[in-house]
Amino acid sequence: MRIVFMGTPDFAATILEDLLEHHEVGGVFTRPDAVRGRGKAMQASPVALMAGTYDIPVYKPSSFKDAKTRAQLKALAPDVVCVAAYGMILPQDVLDIPPYGCLNVHGSLLPRWRGAAPIERAILGGDKETGVCVMRMEEGMDTGDYCVCRTTVVGEKTASELSDELANLGSYALLTALVHCEQDALDWTRQDEALVTYADKIAKHELNISPADSAREVRLKVQASSGAHPSRCVVATRPLTVIRARNIAEDEQAQELVAGLGAGDVCFVQKRLFLGARDGAVEVLHVKPDGKPEMDAKSFCAGIQGIKEGSLRWEALQTDPEPAQAPSRVPSHGKGA
Repeated sequence: MRIVFMGTPDFAATILEDLLEHHEVGGVFTRPDAVRGRGKAMQASPVALMAGTYDIPVYKPSSFKDAKTRAQLKALAPDVVCVAAYGMILPQDVLDIPPYGCLNVHGSLLPRWRGAAPIERAILGGDKETGVCVMRMEEGMDTGDYCVCRTTVVGEKTASELSDELANLGSYALLTALVHCEQDALDWTRQDEALVTYADKIAKHELNISPADSAREVRLKVQASSGAHPSRCVVATRPLTVIRARNIAEDEQAQELVAGLGAGDVCFVQKRLFLGARDGAVEVLHVKPDGKPEMDAKSFCAGIQGIKEGSLRWEALQTDPEPAQAPSRVPSHGKGA
């Protein structure tokens, strides 16, 4: 089958690379170059870079509203368009171009977590299981029927680890769907609207942690965090990012070590770092202090005078308030990715 691929981040680049081993990809559409990562320079998306290594034509439109962009897609004559985390609206006249439609690899078990941040929301929601679905795209946000799903256990996986795993599962699911597509044997399942939840985009500072959070909230925010959305706070007057934290609810030894620890208290005992939350404590395993490389909790505490005395505190990082925005729960048009 002749395929056009649409996607932007690493999640999509992984799927594109696997797709190229089995199918002809006539062109790739991705988001325009943007400031990505910690640098201030404009960078091409991971999908654009991947396509470049295979000498595939790359298109970077800002939208599909103009006739030129639609004409470029039509000229590629795709049998099917494969989409993964593209982040752009596909109007109906674009969805109608390929004879076999547009197949979207979505990082959740639909209809749970439709929308922009399904992986992070699955973690924040405390889901025990998540997965990927190959969905037939339509104008609504992730509302289409799905045909192939793959599942995995969330466990203690970080958002980055879970994203990598789901990308691999998604590529296998897409390849399976394409085999069935070629045989005109896709078996579609309609989404149950009664089970729909929405994965709103992660807001700036949303994953910062505070002593006012519950221990569970602190742990899940850290687990759902990434370079784009870090979990930040101040420990012993030092601003830092918490990279990894651990639940100690079932750790009897840890519970004894932190007995009496209050919200905002810091405890460093037996080379282990604990932060007191609203209703318990969380063990911090890895941090990145501002201006320094990532390190384990023991190394971080080694440079703090008086850390063993139990008199130090941790607190929320002070940030500029974000302008209030009314959430859009059921958009009339979706990003389709």
